[in-house]
Amino acid sequence: VKTDDIPVNTKPFGKSKTASFLVKSKRINIGCWIDPKAWKFRSAETLSAAEFEFDHVNGSLYGLIISENLDIPTESLANLAVNNAREAAPDIKVTAKEYRIVNGTKVLMLRMAGTIEDIRFSYYGYYYAADGGAMQFLVYSSDTFMDENIDTVEQLLNGFVLFEK
Repeated sequence: VKTDDIPVNTKPFGKSKTASFLVKSKRINIGCWIDPKAWKFRSAETLSAAEFEFDHVNGSLYGLIISENLDIPTESLANLAVNNAREAAPDIKVTAKEYRIVNGTKVLMLRMAGTIEDIRFSYYGYYYAADGGAMQFLVYSSDTFMDENIDTVEQLLNGFVLFEK
């Protein structure tokens, strides 16, 4: 992922009217507005770097916020994410990437697809890094289910907010 190759989507992205509950990181100055009728969340139990896990109430859509006190360029963070995904799915491919302005903050959007144990998986995520913190905000599901529920996925991701220090 090279900076000069990545287009910027000038359309504004923002939280939905139904996103009424703020999930706020205790590690870095980010958060996410969620629709509590659509998404359940909990502190992450699995990955050490993950801070929150999300489950859609209808099942089959899952999310993660990975927040770390890293000083790393956003592009490097995205490259790390692709490499990590490749460990689980050796055939992983980046299917879309662009910069977006989400609630006033520039993030890198990446979509990836690959195969894990004969299941086609799709990852859709926002990546953000600045002094004092880095965040990966991902939603994952089967490829087909992701495409069928893309509005729901984007509604969650577009709840991302940055707080002033």
